[in-house]
Amino acid sequence: MSEEEKINQPNAAPEIPQQTNEESPLTINNSPLTISSMEVHHPHHVTHKKKWGEYLLEFLMLFLAVFLGFVAENIRETQVEKEREMQYIESLVADLKSDQVIITQHLQSVQSSLIMMDSMISVLNTPSQLDSNTGKLYYWARLSPRLNPLSTSSRTFDQLKNSGNFRLIRNMKTSNMIMGYYEKFPVIRLLESINETEFTEYKKVAAKIFDSAQFLKMEGNNDEIRRITGNPPLRNTDKELLQELSAFSVYMHGTKKGIIGNDKKIKSSGAALLNYLQKEYHLE
Repeated sequence: MSEEEKINQPNAAPEIPQQTNEESPLTINNSPLTISSMEVHHPHHVTHKKKWGEYLLEFLMLFLAVFLGFVAENIRETQVEKEREMQYIESLVADLKSDQVIITQHLQSVQSSLIMMDSMISVLNTPSQLDSNTGKLYYWARLSPRLNPLSTSSRTFDQLKNSGNFRLIRNMKTSNMIMGYYEKFPVIRLLESINETEFTEYKKVAAKIFDSAQFLKMEGNNDEIRRITGNPPLRNTDKELLQELSAFSVYMHGTKKGIIGNDKKIKSSGAALLNYLQKEYHLE
């Protein structure tokens, strides 16, 4: 049948290409893909159970990580506390060195006033010496009752005590020696308070015996008290008043002796503590 006859034939069915028994290979980008070229993966099933050894290993690794972290943090905190302890000790040593100088000066001042007070009491109780020593009496009466407070530094001790950092002082002996040193100061404060009360009563009597104009003449620059020349008269030489002044002088004399004794104890304790800290913590 010609091509023209095929076209003109009304019921002619379209030709279907004849299928062969050969299978066409699967291709990707025109390249044949075979099963041998494919990778096959076999993941664990979701219901896969671990062996007890795996659980034990995981636990040990977790425990070791936590433990090492704890150890590292503990080492760091210990080092920080050691450094803070050393800072406090160095500051305390500086305070103690300053205290030694201040206490020495305080001792000298109180001892000097005590010598003058001894002389004043002697003259007040010896009427025959009164007229020829009024100039000295004015000087002694003005200076001998004076008492400067013991102004030592307790800044480091106060910081340790008030901030709760005394725990940083790990050595019990060190802690006890520090506490023992500063526990001696309240006695000094008590004696200073007693002396102030006695001085108040002393001044009431002294105002009746001495001429205030003469006291003014004795004042110099920088709170200096100078001895006046000659023997100016007293306002009152009544024996009872002189004995009353002598009595209050004796009271203050005893209080000052107590202060001197405690000054010496504090100085000795401070020197021992300073020497101990310098050796124990290798400080100069």
